Amino acid sequence: MAEHGSMLDALIFLGSAVVFVPLASRIGLGSVLGYLLAGCVIGPHLSGLVHNVESIMHFAELGVVLMLFVIGLELDPKRLWGMRKLVFGGGALQTASCSLAIAAAAMLTGLGWQPALVAGLALSLSSTAIAVQTMNERNLLNSPLGRASFGVLLFQDLAAIPIMSVVPLLSTAPATKAGSDLGAALKGIAALAITVGAGRYLMRPLLQIVARTNLRDVFTSVALLIVLGVAELMTRAGLSMGLGAFLAGVLLAGSEFRHALEADIEPFKGLLMGLFFMSVGMAIDFGLLASQPLLVAALVAGYQAIKALVLASIAPRLHVSKTQRGLFAALLAQGGEFAFVVLGVARDAKALPGDWEGLLTLTVALSMTLTPLLLWIQGKADDRRAAANAREDDVIEHDGSQVIIAGFGRFGQIVGRLLFASGIRATVLDHDPDQIELLRRFGFRIFYGDATRVDLLHTAGAAKAKLLVNAIDGIEDSLQLVDRVKEHFPQLKIVARARNVSHFLELRTRGVEVVERETFEAAVTLGQKTLVALGVSPYEARERGDRFRRHNVRAMEAVLPYLDDEARRFSMARAAREELEKQFERDQAALNRIGSAAWQADLEAADEARAE
Repeated sequence: MAEHGSMLDALIFLGSAVVFVPLASRIGLGSVLGYLLAGCVIGPHLSGLVHNVESIMHFAELGVVLMLFVIGLELDPKRLWGMRKLVFGGGALQTASCSLAIAAAAMLTGLGWQPALVAGLALSLSSTAIAVQTMNERNLLNSPLGRASFGVLLFQDLAAIPIMSVVPLLSTAPATKAGSDLGAALKGIAALAITVGAGRYLMRPLLQIVARTNLRDVFTSVALLIVLGVAELMTRAGLSMGLGAFLAGVLLAGSEFRHALEADIEPFKGLLMGLFFMSVGMAIDFGLLASQPLLVAALVAGYQAIKALVLASIAPRLHVSKTQRGLFAALLAQGGEFAFVVLGVARDAKALPGDWEGLLTLTVALSMTLTPLLLWIQGKADDRRAAANAREDDVIEHDGSQVIIAGFGRFGQIVGRLLFASGIRATVLDHDPDQIELLRRFGFRIFYGDATRVDLLHTAGAAKAKLLVNAIDGIEDSLQLVDRVKEHFPQLKIVARARNVSHFLELRTRGVEVVERETFEAAVTLGQKTLVALGVSPYEARERGDRFRRHNVRAMEAVLPYLDDEARRFSMARAAREELEKQFERDQAALNRIGSAAWQADLEAADEARAE
């Protein structure tokens, strides 16, 4: 077929995505499988509508790079350091265990130990793109399962470079050259050092300069420049593009631009991730599959079974709960993006005999394609198992509870405990199965499930309850819950937890009157105690905290009518900062006039009035 122009290729990609992705999502298989199916259909091995899969995959890998940058933005260095045991302990355990198990199985097919080990190392790697996308869709990334899975995936990204260096050494071909390992290592260390230095001393000042221009398009361009620049630096040093982007995200995680960067990168990430999944589908060689169907089927089934068994066996060491070990295995049992790279190195080094490189590449691609389907099957099996093990008192019936708490994490738990201590019964909806038995022992009605489901809200008594406490972690899920409650249960009053200012504003625009930012009150209280510790009188500290609180809330409420006017929002934010500065100046003048003794007297008088 003749080569298409780039515009026609773009139309083919977009058209196939529009057809297959909604179809797969509608039947419950998720968007990833939709993209993979679309790639299979338009690829060179079926319809032949699009060719040059390798070039497309290289470009689409930028989606994985952007995804890892966004993940890095959620992990400041302290939090990343706190994950070191999961990354270097759990990740190393997974990679070593899976590599040895797969290599042993490959030797049973007649491969020598060197090519078998090459196969084991390549196939031990899992797909960061598929696993993280799935965990994001299911709101699992911040759960113990999500942290364990991400720790393993991060170690795999780190291990991919040493694995690629080892593969040529395992080749039995006499012409293989190992290259300058010391030079490559020094280049890698230098690239990492440059990235860390740029993150500390260049990226943030650059973003501050651009932010002052109030030009959103330029800010977006700089964000992409940072990510792609770091990715190119890592590529030239022979390291993983994704690793560099992740490190850049971590270095910017504590900056004031974190949320703006995430919002600007997200659209590009979504498009390129979809293109990446489609390129994987296009890479499936249906000709090879048709010529040796039984062998390929046996390789795929055996590979995923071995890897899933190993993952399930090491899950307890990674603190994955018993109920989620099957999901942990299903998430990571497929091959990964770096497996294609490692197998390409093996091909160039002639480290695999005969057709094994092609067969293993096909095995990896098929395992990635089958993963969304396996996750769907595993989810159905969990539902059936839960139904089979359900007890009579698990049936959801409204028992007169006037309060529903959606989300029982660190925030919802405090609200629930306060209500419980006050003798108020509450119904809890949460997706963490480890919480259920504990809370039921203390009389809570808690049910596993997605609180945004209207049918679950119905059975939990939303039609008769008086109040919904929206304490869901995920911002999108939190807003979706508000929208559905407003539509189906308009009489139900909502009080909500906001993760940040943007979340607060979104909730307020939806008519939620009582919104509490999760860290705001604690920070104000700590600020007051800090003032007292520095010698400021308690009354003075309290007054300053109250004044700051009122000013902050008024400033945010004033922004609400202008959320769609970006220039006006920037102007109002600047005006709010100037007003706060003037307020502090007025405070200081008042303090100089009144004196500390008068503040203390006022405090004592206020306390006496309350006592009366």
